[in-house]
Amino acid sequence: MKIRPPAVAGSFYPGNRAAIHTLIDQILAKESPEIDLSLSSKKIIGAVVPHAGYMFSAYQAVHFFEILKNSEQRFDTFFIINPNHTGYGSNTALDENDMWETPLGKIEIDKSFYRYLNFTESSLAHKYEHSGEVMLPLLQQFLSYPFKIVPITMSRQDTQCAKIIATSIYNANKILKKKICIIASSDFSHFVKPEKGKTLDSFVINAIIKLDTDTIYHEVKDKQISVCGFGPIMTLIEYAKLESENPIAKLLKYGNSGEIIPSDEVVDYASMLVYENGKY
Repeated sequence: MKIRPPAVAGSFYPGNRAAIHTLIDQILAKESPEIDLSLSSKKIIGAVVPHAGYMFSAYQAVHFFEILKNSEQRFDTFFIINPNHTGYGSNTALDENDMWETPLGKIEIDKSFYRYLNFTESSLAHKYEHSGEVMLPLLQQFLSYPFKIVPITMSRQDTQCAKIIATSIYNANKILKKKICIIASSDFSHFVKPEKGKTLDSFVINAIIKLDTDTIYHEVKDKQISVCGFGPIMTLIEYAKLESENPIAKLLKYGNSGEIIPSDEVVDYASMLVYENGKY
């Protein structure tokens, strides 16, 4: 049994159980009045979730996880698709380990999908990468039922790669028939003035709401918008269009690091829910 130990516990999020619970509870208490729990009745397909340090980005992230907690849906497996910040590993990489560990416990990787996903397995691609790991304590704190994960890193972020991953997941689950949820891990504009970041991000957010991956790609490239996980976001959208005849993307919460520590150069965060219209 190969276990990936936490790489960023104590930096991106607290390093012990009690401190994780305390921080998330404090953030949730602040955000609760603004969380749209009516979305818990929708059929959840997935979400865009930020991956910076909790003290900055959990104010956005908890909106999705509280909706997830209050949903009647119970997911077997969460696909956590994230950008590769380290440069290690292949363009699209699964993890060779059997489990991931955080201060809140161990989570099993759902390797039943591996035989149907024709991607390279690389523990190195995941070993030091933070953008998948930070989702786990949030899942562990908010969900009271057992679940598994399939972490996927993306180095090559383009529409073709997004469609390949989305189609592979969709076809694999047609065989396995599990209840799955796709988490696209991404922050938005990095180290820009707050108003400039908000303007740049609006081009991408509007394209996400329109479920238009071609426009997402071209806006990011043409305007040089530093949305680090636009590939995972496009993957989520392409999967949603396969999974549902009428998917909807909705912005849950948008903000930036300057709201926590005032600065003229901030990093922007958004959480967005992708769901099927109608009741679950």
